[in-house]
Amino acid sequence: MSEEVKTIYLCLAHMSEEGYEQKYVKEAFDTNWVVPMGPNVYTFEQNLADFSNANLDGSKLDRKVVCLSAGTAAVHLALIACGVQLGDEVCVQSFTFCASSHPITYLGAKPVFIDSEKETWNMDPELLEKAIIDRKEKTGKYPKAIIPVALYGMPYDCERIMVIADKYGIPVIEDAAEGMGSRYNGQVLGTFGRFGVLSFNGNKMITTSGGGALICRSDEDANNIMWHATQARDAYPYYQHTEIGYNYRMSNVCAGIGRGQMTVLDAHIAHHKHVQELYEELLADVPRIHLHKQPSEENENGVKKYDSNFWLCAATLDEDVKIQGQKNVYKEVIKTAVGGVSGVVKSVDSAVTDCQPNDNVEALRVFMAGKKVECRPVWKPMHKQPVYANAVAYTNGISEEIFKVGFCLPAGPYVTDDDVHYIVDCIKEAIVK
Repeated sequence: MSEEVKTIYLCLAHMSEEGYEQKYVKEAFDTNWVVPMGPNVYTFEQNLADFSNANLDGSKLDRKVVCLSAGTAAVHLALIACGVQLGDEVCVQSFTFCASSHPITYLGAKPVFIDSEKETWNMDPELLEKAIIDRKEKTGKYPKAIIPVALYGMPYDCERIMVIADKYGIPVIEDAAEGMGSRYNGQVLGTFGRFGVLSFNGNKMITTSGGGALICRSDEDANNIMWHATQARDAYPYYQHTEIGYNYRMSNVCAGIGRGQMTVLDAHIAHHKHVQELYEELLADVPRIHLHKQPSEENENGVKKYDSNFWLCAATLDEDVKIQGQKNVYKEVIKTAVGGVSGVVKSVDSAVTDCQPNDNVEALRVFMAGKKVECRPVWKPMHKQPVYANAVAYTNGISEEIFKVGFCLPAGPYVTDDDVHYIVDCIKEAIVK
């Protein structure tokens, strides 16, 4: 199946029953707004702002939203707006997808990787503060920004991270690409820091087939982001540029899909939470498999402190669990893309690396693939990636350990209750009694 067809299927799986997506895309073609920017973009931005600004206690925020071509572009522009330049350092969660850290290197800056705390798997606030103090002692400067990540939709400890950021005067760029609609203390992720990153890739909570957005605290920041996203053109009747800009604005066609998707966002979040609850119920009697759950804390008003969208349902497998086919894993070099990987992948010479999932986790992936179920590894920590071999990292071993034993299960809007039952039955079948 081609990547184009896969994308279409993903979009169809997300599509609203009323077909608003087709309606707004048709409007873009009918009005000849088949370009970056346009009526769909402006409306989609307002839809996103309305959603992000609504707290569960009824209070309202006043954040602005700028739609962009990708979540990665949003991280990049947020770093620019925070003044990150050549040689600067940025504290970023290590347990994440590469799009959280790669934009730091685009600017010639240096990522400082921060390991995870055990409960949420996200940035450890204690390690963060240790890193900030240590970098000041070693370099004479504080890091220029902090990037926590909502891993698989799970909220990070917004309260403690923001206290630390404010203490040292460092702006926070929340990477909520996987956490759209997740909340902390009833407030939407992405609205706590100076900027909040959203993604609308084909596998996210809602999709525009590709695309992202940046939540901004002020009109000034939003205008600055939009200026940089449209090639940073100065106000002359001809093209004059005093800064380097980028072609990062979202197209009016993609935004039309996004407008339609907003009508199903709440339903998608509810569905993902339901799937998580069903996995918890069905895996409760399967020993030595541990589903990753959100902390059960509540604030003084009885509101959940951590309210994950459960973009993906993640679990760990004890290292002593035996899986069918385990003795055969990591024997052959992989020649093609695996599972959800898309695009061109670079060929490799070895079937193993110095940091990889345990044999039983890989055996489970292979077994489930044979049952037509994607059972992916969790993200490999960035501080263990070869491309970041020389990067500074403040570690406690938690993300490396989770990577060895962790895996993700399907949770999208196309996953039915029957599918979850089938997936759990396959897991039980895979385990050697």
